[in-house]
Amino acid sequence: QVQLVESGGGLVQPGGSLRLSCAASGRIVRVGDMSWYRQAPGQHRELIANINPTVRATSDNSVRGRFSISRDNAKNEVNLDMKSLQPEDTAMYYCGAVVSLSSTTSMYWGQGTQVTVSS
Repeated sequence: QVQLVESGGGLVQPGGSLRLSCAASGRIVRVGDMSWYRQAPGQHRELIANINPTVRATSDNSVRGRFSISRDNAKNEVNLDMKSLQPEDTAMYYCGAVVSLSSTTSMYWGQGTQVTVSS
């Protein structure tokens, strides 16, 4: 099985910064695209940033210039550096990864980490 474990969420004041991390573990053959999603109360889960194995990154307009996604292929880890956080960034943040095992390739999700931006 594959586990994605997120860390780094919490409470931060407007204008502050946080770093989220997510590590994949298990009998992994290859990790493909890794992504960060977020879901605010009453809203759909939305993709905010993606990074492929060659470290090509894309991000949603809502976070571009404030959030930066990175990955460490040796550790099967993806990070999200967030700055200039605003109350509208408050949400549960999830990492997702396309993971290949010996005979299957599937999308896996972390359990989520809460980010709250409030004074």
